[in-house]
Amino acid sequence: MNSNVLLIVEDDPDLCRQYKGAFADCDVVVAPTHHEAVKATKRQKPHVAVIDLGSPADAVGRPEGWTTLEQILQLSPQTKIIVATGNGGKESALLAISKGAHDFYEKPIDIEVLKIIIKQSFRVLEAENNSAVQNSNRNPIKSLVTNSEVMLRVCKNIERLSHTNIPVLLLGESGTGKEVLARALHELGPRASGPFVGINCGAISEFLLESELFGYERGAFTGAVKQTVGRIETAQNGTLFLDEIGELPLHLQVKLLRFLQERIIERVGGRRSIPVDVRIVSATNRQLESLVREGKFREDLFYRLNAVSIRVPPLRERTGDSILLARYFLDRFGKDARRRFVGFTDQAVEAVVNYSWPGNVRELENRVRRAVIMGEQNLVGVDDLELSVEKNPEFDLRTARRKAERDLIELALAHSDGSIARAARLLQVSRPTLYSLMDALGIKSSGDRRRAR
Repeated sequence: MNSNVLLIVEDDPDLCRQYKGAFADCDVVVAPTHHEAVKATKRQKPHVAVIDLGSPADAVGRPEGWTTLEQILQLSPQTKIIVATGNGGKESALLAISKGAHDFYEKPIDIEVLKIIIKQSFRVLEAENNSAVQNSNRNPIKSLVTNSEVMLRVCKNIERLSHTNIPVLLLGESGTGKEVLARALHELGPRASGPFVGINCGAISEFLLESELFGYERGAFTGAVKQTVGRIETAQNGTLFLDEIGELPLHLQVKLLRFLQERIIERVGGRRSIPVDVRIVSATNRQLESLVREGKFREDLFYRLNAVSIRVPPLRERTGDSILLARYFLDRFGKDARRRFVGFTDQAVEAVVNYSWPGNVRELENRVRRAVIMGEQNLVGVDDLELSVEKNPEFDLRTARRKAERDLIELALAHSDGSIARAARLLQVSRPTLYSLMDALGIKSSGDRRRAR
């Protein structure tokens, strides 16, 4: 970052002067009121903001700091917000963190401690920005949102295959994004200037499917009043995507095989051979090997289409992608509907992460679209998504989260030989925050750990 912008939401002139003196290496923007803070956020998109939760009450009786927190996160989600609380305000601070704040400190202000927290916040933001750039560079398919290692490997394989002309078979459950990958094969390759033509072999009746694929001559059948070019011919010099190829009837499998072998077609009712140059990409959610054994799919066609096969993993196997995609869809559909959403409630996040998504990305997309249309709040909840937070009678999600936090903190302390400072750096939080979390989780800090700071 060339210039670190620090927003201070504070109405005490003496404190503001103290802040400006302490953070002379930053571009300090002071906002004495909620409205000034919102204006400054719109104008400058601060990297870090410091907000006093105990500000005067807003129109609905809440301390204005809560409204400011929500508005800044809505306008500038990447801003790291540090909230200030009075003595005994730890519960409010932890609630603020659950709503999107990055860190907190307790009054009265110790400017040296605050310096450390703010410096750490700038470092975390810079690391996130670098990571985002790296992840963007890692994924060659810009139209596909993922941060999952297994899906990134699929994207890399698609990029490699895009420069070839061999047939590719995409295997995976419905809704996993097979058509997106098929388009990427086309758009990243030398045929990108040509047409991409797709057809769902399971969505069209057997009689119409032949006409759709190969076209027909005038008078070929009742209603054929003019010559019509089929999908294969339309894809000339481009890519033909055969979705749900496992549903193709046997007699059409024979005709498709002849085309793949000779690269010529004949329209229905025609006698003229028409050469066609296309790349073939097919997809299915069925086990083609089983269909071959059952005699429902030609073995020779299977091997023609399956020069290279790629398994597209279901959403439940893409670690971290469900909530990443949910936030992407919320932003996209929110903009389309001209509505602003802060994000998802904690319960909604838990539900999205823990749900198995049998309908994969398509189901997630539809649920978020419905929530944008039907939701009444600026935070999307589990009811808006028509999901539920499943609880085990002996082990609910809140307990699981606390256990996971405890295990992670203890692991960081073990890796740091008990050093609070090093453990805080590993966990990307400040030392005051780590101490607070340890207290809340009942993790005892030995004297050796405290001396190791």
